[in-house]
Amino acid sequence: MVLASLTGVNKSLIIFAALVIVLAGVKAASAIVIPFILAAFIAIICSPLINFFARYRIPKGIAVVLVVLIIMGLGVSLGGLVGQSVNDFSKQLPEYKAQLKEEFVWLVDVASQYNILINKEQILSMFDPGKMVDVATNMLTGLGSVMANMFLIILTVVFMLFEGPILGKKIHLALDDPDSKIKQIDRFLDSINSYLAIKTLVSLATGVIAGFYLWILDVDYFVLWGVLAFMLNYIPNIGSIIAAVPALLLALITQGPLVAGLVGAGYLTINTVMGNIVEPKYMGKGLGLSTLVVFLSLIFWGWLLGSVGMLLSVPLTMIVKIALEASDEGRWLATMLGTGEETVIKSED
Repeated sequence: MVLASLTGVNKSLIIFAALVIVLAGVKAASAIVIPFILAAFIAIICSPLINFFARYRIPKGIAVVLVVLIIMGLGVSLGGLVGQSVNDFSKQLPEYKAQLKEEFVWLVDVASQYNILINKEQILSMFDPGKMVDVATNMLTGLGSVMANMFLIILTVVFMLFEGPILGKKIHLALDDPDSKIKQIDRFLDSINSYLAIKTLVSLATGVIAGFYLWILDVDYFVLWGVLAFMLNYIPNIGSIIAAVPALLLALITQGPLVAGLVGAGYLTINTVMGNIVEPKYMGKGLGLSTLVVFLSLIFWGWLLGSVGMLLSVPLTMIVKIALEASDEGRWLATMLGTGEETVIKSED
């Protein structure tokens, strides 16, 4: 009994040491790993397009070229528009920060009229509303620096799209399962594709609706905030709050409390409908992560992979969770990462 216990402890220590070494290697090679992860993410999202073209008997080579042209067209047009918006917004940022502090001081003065005494200097030193805007702009700037390796990313996506259909067969052969009897492998790959495809479509709809709503309210840089809503929607709960703050604060200082209130109400409605009605309809309720795990994964992947890691923190954690669910040994840990509900993925057979 003692020997078995020691063996278990030694095994755990070896696994932990190997995990630390792997993470240190990923951290050291982040300049190579980050474009590769981003390319894998894009390739998985684009795989349904390849399947769509295959239904119409379009050769794979032509289908891959068409998908790459679509990616490059969207990337160049949207990237140029968003990049210009980021530059213009960055130039105006010091002025916006000064106006935000004035608005915040005004709120402190209003509170003092109701005998709520607050030290202005102390509160401003502890809470700078402009820092919330910096979080969002830093994410976009960090992602833009990664996208500078666009040629490497596109080239990797091309090879991944060609390799994608035979990836499952290769994994079966690597695990000495030529007859594909290990169903967990196929279930693991299908779950990843289903999750990322559904999450991307929901995030895209969220970003388009948010941008269109801000355009109706005549909020500046509505395209920028729509793209931000799309990217941060991959982060449940926390992401929607971060995405709403810059647009809400900008509306407050440029158009007043009424429009800011409408912006906040709009973001709340959009995220409530998309997150609690649309997404669970196509994705099992139990597929999500607990709020604590979401927050910790945001910190961990952000530390490991920077801005890209923060944006893809939940998809990366979900891939780990799905992989753990596919094995009997790791199912208990997948349950700890989840919300406590049974994982159900609605997929078409």
